[in-house]
Amino acid sequence: MSDHQHGHEHGHHGHGHDDEDGVEEDFFEPASWEERYAAEEQMWSGRSNPALVEEASRLTPGTALDVGCGEGGDVIWLAQQGWRVTGADFSAAGLARAARHAADAGVGERCDWWQVDARDFDAAGREFDLVTTHYLHPPDGRIVGIVGRLAGAVAPGGHLLVVGHEPSERFTQLSAARRGAMWYAEELPAGLPDGFEVVACEQRTRMHGHDGEQVEVGDSVLLARRTG
Repeated sequence: MSDHQHGHEHGHHGHGHDDEDGVEEDFFEPASWEERYAAEEQMWSGRSNPALVEEASRLTPGTALDVGCGEGGDVIWLAQQGWRVTGADFSAAGLARAARHAADAGVGERCDWWQVDARDFDAAGREFDLVTTHYLHPPDGRIVGIVGRLAGAVAPGGHLLVVGHEPSERFTQLSAARRGAMWYAEELPAGLPDGFEVVACEQRTRMHGHDGEQVEVGDSVLLARRTG
């Protein structure tokens, strides 16, 4: 789903513009997103996602990793709160744009950038106090496996926050493939390795401004803590 339809969301891997001629775009792949970032000056609102603000505001700032960071809205917000943040994305163009936005916001020195595809993510020994991803919607139920991959980057005592759109027929402008890539929170704990406790696993509603109206949208939220 593009930011033009949902003003806050900026994590991609399963969002995208609707194809005006009705032909399904290859929106799950990096090349498609390189084209999008090359074609538009700014795709996302730049505002931080509400679930991140709610959950991270309760934590002591440390190191954070935002996977599927897009143009860096959440990275910038975390850095402004005192976190040392790594923004990760599979689009080099998106990361370059995020770095510019972070520099313009005055937090560039608190941010690092990592080009990586969440679908084959490997922490390679790197650990963070907070690992987060928002609106990551890979096809074929692969989000559960991605949860396990991201959990490998969480430091002992740290948290994993995964937020996405819940499936809804309201998204009539999206293809069946895109709607099918959305998920419920209850699907995600199966991907957690041993040594994690679930802090929250729930559907949350929020009001969102769209076309001059306030509409209710549903989010799927998993927050887990690494205990050992």
